[in-house]
Order: sequence, then structure tokens, then C-alpha cells
Amino acid sequence: MQSFLIPEQMCAVTFDTPGGAENLKISHLPVPQPKEGEVLIKVMAAGINRPDIVQRQGYYPPPPDANPNLGLEVAGEVIAPSVGLPFEPGDKVCALVNGGGYAEYCTVPVTQCLPWPSGFTAVEAAGLPETFFTVWTNLFEIGHLRKKEKLLIHGGSGGIGTTAIQLAHAFGATVYVTAGSDEKCDLCKKLGAQEAINYKNEDFVDRIMELTNKKGVDIILDIMGASYFNRNIKVLAEDGRLIIISFQGGVKVEEVNLARIVTRRITISGSTLRPRSTTFKGEIAKMLYEQVWPLLSERKIKPLIEKVFPFGQVQDAHRLMEQGSHSGKIILDLQKG
Repeated sequence: MQSFLIPEQMCAVTFDTPGGAENLKISHLPVPQPKEGEVLIKVMAAGINRPDIVQRQGYYPPPPDANPNLGLEVAGEVIAPSVGLPFEPGDKVCALVNGGGYAEYCTVPVTQCLPWPSGFTAVEAAGLPETFFTVWTNLFEIGHLRKKEKLLIHGGSGGIGTTAIQLAHAFGATVYVTAGSDEKCDLCKKLGAQEAINYKNEDFVDRIMELTNKKGVDIILDIMGASYFNRNIKVLAEDGRLIIISFQGGVKVEEVNLARIVTRRITISGSTLRPRSTTFKGEIAKMLYEQVWPLLSERKIKPLIEKVFPFGQVQDAHRLMEQGSHSGKIILDLQKG
């Protein structure tokens, strides 16, 4: 068993007031101490996610018991496990953390940790937890996606989208996506989408109804919210499920055709992962390890990495996320300053 010298202070990303990316800074903070059931991770890489952007802007306060600093997923080395836990010092893990991932050290409940898939680097492993936990929860646990069902994913080229395409395709679903350019549409097809619709040039409602012989899709994974709500209802098949995970197109819908929802037996649900219990997240981790980690180790699926930024360039990483021009994940490399 390895032993590590743990310093008293670490570098971490903080901000004093909500606002733009320029408010982010590197601060010196005490190294957190793991509680019972937690491990301390020396962070090698951390993923950038849209909730980080919204929190930085002041619109997404962390849950009361969460670390208030930014960062929801990390990859690194366990350096201080609690007695009796499955990981030992030196083990390489990636983890869905409850905040504080943009730092040299981070504590996390051990049940939210997973070993790196075989052959993965720190950067690749850091691109897994947030999107894979989110997609599995929403498509397979809430949405009950089944083999041969038809799935529409909005924002197919983002971190969530590229993960959802690969997982749904791997488990036998027919995948359609929307994306904002022909290049992004081509990428989605390479990842497993049967058809990709450039929403800037084509109405996805007309195209989906054409592709499905006017029957519609069985499930929609939606990041847009209000602006797509009524059009989503139009393209859902009987017993269809609409799962809303973000509100990039607003939170309020002025008019809704309830008759269509009732007569077609449509189910509408939404979820956010961060406030869920450690027990819930641990159960998702077990399912991922059993059903998805073998696919990752065999390279049948993989995280798509758009760009890797040195730790000190966190402002630039946030700006790229906000621009929306990226495809896949944006990662901070803490092994580079």
C-alpha cells in the first residue's frame, strides 16, 4: 500500500461574486478532510460542465450539504481512504463529486467513485462521470429506453449528447439527433445516430415525422425546455416519454395542448442529478460499472474530448463552454499549470 504526504494547502478555483468567466481565480484553500465513507482524491483532471457555468453566473446554488466550489467530476489518485473502503492509496479513480472538483484535492463519497476503464488516461476518465451518470439515470432508469425504440436527442454534439448517442446505439435503440451545423451532424452520425438534423436549416418536427412514417419517436432527451416543448409533444409517439434535463430555451411555456398529451398517453419528466442522495448515485455507479464500463474498456464507446486546458486557463475553458461551438467534453488538466 502506498503512502502519501498530504499538504495543508491546495490550489482551487473560486469566485467572489457571480458573473462572467473573468471572475474565476485560483485561490489557496485548506485541503479538505474526508468524512466517514469518503476518500480524498489527488485530482489529475476535472471536467467542465454546463451546471458549472450556471452556478458561476449565480443561477444554480449548490445544495446545502455540497461543496460550494465549482467542479462536478474528477479523475485522479486515491490518497486517503477511510478504513474498510474498497479503494486503497494509489488507486486510479474517476468520480461524480458534490462540488469542489476544480482543485488539487477533492473529497467524495466512495460509492460515487469508479475505477478508470482499462487503458484510459486521466483526461479521458475525467470526461466520464457527469455525462454517463446523467444519461444512464435519464434514459435507462427514468426513460426505460428499450432495444429498437426510437430516441430523439437534442444537442447531439455536446457532452451529454455524444454520450447518449453512443449508449443508446450500443443498447440497440434507433437514434435521431438535432445539432447546430452540418459538421456536428456528421459527427453524430459517426457516433451512431441514424439521422442528424441541422436545426438551423430544417424543422426537426417535419423531419422526424418523415423518418418515422408519421408515428413519432418513443423518447426525447431534451436540453432546451420551453422553446422546444410543444414541438417535442408533436413528435412523440403513443406512450412516448419526454425527459427534460436542462432549460437552455427557457423555463415557461405559454400554451400547452393537454389533449394531445392525454390522448397519446405521453409521460413528461425531468431530473437534476446533483441534489440526489449519495445512495442513489451509488446505485447508478454500480449499474455503470456492470453494464457500461466493459464497453469503455473494450473501446466500443468512449468520451469525446473537444479540448483540454491547463488548470490556470479555467477562464478560457468556461468561455468555450459558453460559446456552444464545442463537440463533446471540455477538460481541465491539473497536471499542467
